[in-house]
Amino acid sequence: MATPSIAANAYASLAKLTDPSGLTKGAGEVAGGGQSFGTLVKEAVSALSKTSQNSDMQTQAAASGKANIVDVVTAVAESEVAIDALVSVRDKVISAYEEIMRMPI
Repeated sequence: MATPSIAANAYASLAKLTDPSGLTKGAGEVAGGGQSFGTLVKEAVSALSKTSQNSDMQTQAAASGKANIVDVVTAVAESEVAIDALVSVRDKVISAYEEIMRMPI
């Protein structure tokens, strides 16, 4: 089940991604002061992996009768939202690449 700490961490991560002041610091920092796109993608894939693992664990626990069905549905929904977001980003990147390839030299 989604807890207040999970929600707070999600909001903090979103705040880092949308920080207009450029005060975000990290290993993947670029010249503009923000994180590189590659670092953001790696973090998103890592978060998706963790969300999927949590969903799998909740589903297995429900199958053995040790989990609440609400927790399972919440974990699966979180996993679905994360996958949808990552697919949307992938589609935008591919679209941008295709547009760049159509530009005249």
